[in-house]
Amino acid sequence: MKALILVGGYGTRLRPLTLSRPKPLVEFCNKPMLYHQIQALHEAGVTHIILAVSYRAEMMEKELSELGNKLGIQITYSLEEEPLGTGGPIALASQYLGDADLFFVLNSDVICDFPFKDMIQFHKNHGKEGTIVVTTVAEPSKYGVVIYDEVGRIGSFVEKPQEYVSNKINAGMYIFSPGILKRIQLQPTSIEKDVFPNMAQEGQLYAMELKGYWMDIGQPKDFLTGMCLYLNSLSQKDKGSLTSGSQFVGNVLVHETAKIGQNCRIGPNVVIGPKVTIEDGVRIHRSTILGGSKIKAYSMLNDCIIGWNCDIGRWVRMENVCVLGEDVNVKDELYLNGGFVLPHKEIKTSVTEPQIIM
Repeated sequence: MKALILVGGYGTRLRPLTLSRPKPLVEFCNKPMLYHQIQALHEAGVTHIILAVSYRAEMMEKELSELGNKLGIQITYSLEEEPLGTGGPIALASQYLGDADLFFVLNSDVICDFPFKDMIQFHKNHGKEGTIVVTTVAEPSKYGVVIYDEVGRIGSFVEKPQEYVSNKINAGMYIFSPGILKRIQLQPTSIEKDVFPNMAQEGQLYAMELKGYWMDIGQPKDFLTGMCLYLNSLSQKDKGSLTSGSQFVGNVLVHETAKIGQNCRIGPNVVIGPKVTIEDGVRIHRSTILGGSKIKAYSMLNDCIIGWNCDIGRWVRMENVCVLGEDVNVKDELYLNGGFVLPHKEIKTSVTEPQIIM
C-alpha cells in the first residue's frame, strides 16, 4: 500500500505561523500536522508515502526522516517545480504509484479519525477506480457538495448550492486504483473539477461517508475548532493522554516538559507544548501554546494560537482568535483583540481591533 500526501502549498491561510515552518510541520495537538496522517497510514498497512512538495522541502525532509525510520516507512519526495494544483502532483508521482494495487491521496491539513482501513474495504467492495470520503457539514452552501445514490455511486458535484441539494462535501481523502493515472496530465490540474466529474459520469467514482468528526485545519479559526474536536475524541477513547488536576478544566493536553505555576485555571480545550512556562494565576481557554513560549503571571488567553518562543507579559489579555508568530514579545498589561502578529515583533501598545501587525 502506498499514499500520496499533497503538501506543496505555501500555507498562506495559517500565517504568521507558516512564515517560520511549512504548514505540515506546524504542531497540532503537540504533533506536526503531518505526523497524525503518517501514523494513521502506517497503522493501516501503508509502507511507502510520497510527499508532493514545493515549499521548504529541505526542512520537511530533515524532520520527517526520523519518523520514517521509526515507523519503518519509506518516505519519498516528489518535488513540484511549479504549482500543479491537486491533480498534477498525482501525475508527477505516477512513477512511484503505478505499481501499487491501491493508493491513497490526501490533503495535508485534514484532521479526523482517519478511516483508512474502512476505505480499503469499501473501495475493494465496489471495484471501481476511485473512492472519495465525504463528511456532513451544517452549511453546505459554502462548499462543493457531492450527490450520490444509496450504494455510494457519485452522480454529480454541485459547487456552493444556493438551494439545498445535499449536506455532504468532499473531505479531502481518496483511494484510487492505478487506472486513474491515465486520466491525469502532467500539468496544473484540479482533480476535483477536471477529473472527478468525468469519472462520475462513467460510474467510476464512489463516496464513502465519514463517521465522527472532521475539520480542515488550514486557517486559525478552524485550527482551534479542530483542536477542540480532536481533544474531545481523545477524552472518549484515551483519557490517560489528557491532563487532570484542580487547575485543569475539561480537555487539556500538556506536554511533559511544560511547567505550570500555582492558582492557574487552564481549559477547557487547551494544548500546551514542550518547554512552555505558565506562571502563577494564568487563565487559558480554547488555545494552543506552541513550544518554548512563556505566559507570565495573571494573564488571560482565550481563542489564541501562541507561536514558538513567545513571551507574554504580566496581566495581558488576549482574545478573539489572536495568532502570534514565532518569537513575539508582548509587554505587560496590554489587550490584544484578534491581532495576527508576524514573527520577531515586540508589542508595546494594546491592539483593540483585529489587524495584521507587520
